[in-house]
Amino acid sequence: MEDTPTGRLIFNIMMMFMEFERDMIVERTQEGKTIAKQKPDFREGRPKKSSRQQREHTMSLLESHSYKEVEGMTGIPKSTLIREKN
Repeated sequence: MEDTPTGRLIFNIMMMFMEFERDMIVERTQEGKTIAKQKPDFREGRPKKSSRQQREHTMSLLESHSYKEVEGMTGIPKSTLIREKN
């Protein structure tokens, strides 16, 4: 398809549209970040689901209970408990 002048024209037009779309995505992402940073409650990264006090309580439960028991009591998955303990 790129062997003919028409093929090269179509290819270049499509590449220009793809580059334009990519630039638009980058621009919208940057605008979104700017708007988010203007909000008073903006924090970097994903917010924690539980407070520090709740996490400390969960770790104290692990001293006397198994992961499965603590998972049942708190609803926090076992993998999260293991990661938090390490």
